[in-house]
Amino acid sequence: MKRTRNILMAVISSIFVAGVVYAANDEKAQAPAAKLSSYVEPKMSHEQYGVMKIVVPITTDDKAVQGMKLRNLENSLDSAAKWGGQMQNTVVIYSKGVTLLKNPEPETQKKIDALKARGVQFVVCDNSLREQGIDFHQLYRVADRDIVPSGFAEVAYLQTKKNYVVDPIN
Repeated sequence: MKRTRNILMAVISSIFVAGVVYAANDEKAQAPAAKLSSYVEPKMSHEQYGVMKIVVPITTDDKAVQGMKLRNLENSLDSAAKWGGQMQNTVVIYSKGVTLLKNPEPETQKKIDALKARGVQFVVCDNSLREQGIDFHQLYRVADRDIVPSGFAEVAYLQTKKNYVVDPIN
């Protein structure tokens, strides 16, 4: 019984090792092919996009995540225009997300300005400003009309108005 168990364990171990070696070799074989592949133009299989109302919450002080969300907005506006649609985007900034508008780098300023020029609305949570002791006048291009009582509640409110929340990092 013990000998059978040892043989069985040896067979299972050999199969596992063979699988790992095969997978490693398969990845190496496919790597050059991936470099040779070319861009494929999307072929939509549904109707045109139409009007889409999107809410993007920004709640983190992570500059990489903030930048990714701004790029997502740019890309969605471009894609919607290309595929027969229109985006109505609202960025709701609360919690640590307020850092996006505190002395942003010039590149971030350009992105925010470009998005606003394309109709993207940026709103900021009053609760977050008060909790963090921030005067909205210190934030990049924020006016009193951009302040909402609660960022979290604003997201929920916009959902009730048939806006869809898109939060790629949650």
